[in-house]
Amino acid sequence: MAKRKHKAKRASRSQALAMRSYDGARSSRLIPESATTTSSADTELALGLAALRNRCRALVRNNAYAKRARRLVESNVVGSGIGLQGAVAFRNGRLRTAINDDIEVVWRAWSQADQCHIAGRLHFDDLERLLIGEVFEAGEVFVRIHRRPFGASRVPLALEVIEAERIADDYQIPAVEPGNVMRLGIEQDAWGRPAAYWVNSLYPGEIRYDWHAGAHLERVAAADMFHLHLIDRWPQSRGEPWLHAVIRKLQDIVGYTQAEILAARAAAMYVGFIKSEEAPVSTDPDSPQEIEVAPGEIWRLKPGESFDDWSPNRPNSQADPFIRLMLREVAAGAGASYESLSRDYSQSNYSSSRLSLLDDRDHWRMLQQWFIRAFREPLHREWLTAAATFGALSVEHLALLRADEERYLAVRFKPRGWGWVDPTKEVAAYKEAELAGYVTKTDVIAATAGGQDIEDVLKTRRRELDLLDELGLSTDTTTAAEAPEPGPGGGEPAADLNADLSADAGDQSNVHRLGRR
Repeated sequence: MAKRKHKAKRASRSQALAMRSYDGARSSRLIPESATTTSSADTELALGLAALRNRCRALVRNNAYAKRARRLVESNVVGSGIGLQGAVAFRNGRLRTAINDDIEVVWRAWSQADQCHIAGRLHFDDLERLLIGEVFEAGEVFVRIHRRPFGASRVPLALEVIEAERIADDYQIPAVEPGNVMRLGIEQDAWGRPAAYWVNSLYPGEIRYDWHAGAHLERVAAADMFHLHLIDRWPQSRGEPWLHAVIRKLQDIVGYTQAEILAARAAAMYVGFIKSEEAPVSTDPDSPQEIEVAPGEIWRLKPGESFDDWSPNRPNSQADPFIRLMLREVAAGAGASYESLSRDYSQSNYSSSRLSLLDDRDHWRMLQQWFIRAFREPLHREWLTAAATFGALSVEHLALLRADEERYLAVRFKPRGWGWVDPTKEVAAYKEAELAGYVTKTDVIAATAGGQDIEDVLKTRRRELDLLDELGLSTDTTTAAEAPEPGPGGGEPAADLNADLSADAGDQSNVHRLGRR
């Protein structure tokens, strides 16, 4: 009896624990069994990364919605390019205008295709667009720094784009440095910090124009490589394609639309069958089993034969809402709104379209800041250091670099913004927010001026007012308050280093340090 009571207590305790467990962890005949194995991010990527990448590339090549999703990412994250503005300043916060102008001039020259790209075919803005598109399609992209000048460049720096397929993730390569480990073609230390990347000299599947040129592996130091990818789990050595969660859904859409098209084509042809009560028709190959019917023809049937028609109901009236349902899931997985991905605005009103547009913009801003942190900021440090050190900029720049490196490398990036959704209401709202002190003109211009900043807008406005005044013209936005006379300090700061330093009253120690150097 005691044993029975003990078993009953254990059973009741197990039932109580089962009732308190997670429903999502249970398995039953009503709940489909899903993968419940435990594995790391690198293990899962090692098993399926190549297949995921190839399928995503095939979708972008052949599927209109996948192609559209890539274009959305490229146009909203990079657009026509992420601008650069020097932000070198005195200790009192005033910008060194002459120094910053020099940096921007040399940067624009280096951004030309024949200087920034090792093959001389990609302008820097086009290279940025390609990089973010590759991150979307393949999950990652690699950019190698070559520290020597190309073309007419005076800056000994050029970039090589390396697609993910060239990383030797299917080789068993021993790590060069003691204590390092190899993970999917990347040599890492014990903490997961990359030490080197192993790169195939030839692209897998590339056409070999020179049969004597064999493929070989090259070890590229991590200091010479940018690895652009989003990390969703840690540790995660490689990036996953952004369409990975909707590959099957896109393939289903393709298969369904093809089936509907075939059904509609069949429905456009009047098809029928001849039935006969007589003996089966001869199987003699010279005796035709099919009758070709042309429009407007009437055939007399043989005695004992009757005609049954077949007229399928196509196009299917439910095809359109069904495809819209599928596309909503694809849009969610691709990181864009349904309206943006499909360009179908017939299913939403102004308020819902505006809400989805603003939600998209928050997503694009997040990706813009990631791209700037992961690529533009470290590249700027490499580029500006090389430009100042090797004489592309004047000696004043090298002196500033040596005196205060962090202040000299200060920069502002100008990603693209977006125009007004409802200008009448939004301009008024921004004006009220600025008057209340919630935002500044800098914030509003950065958000809405399409990649310009407050200095670009104000300088353009100044030139516009001067031109109107020179031509004796006026507009309804020209007021006396907008054209003040330059004050005593309104001129440009002196271009030479001594004048810049003398203007920095709060940094006399900097002058002495420069003198000792």
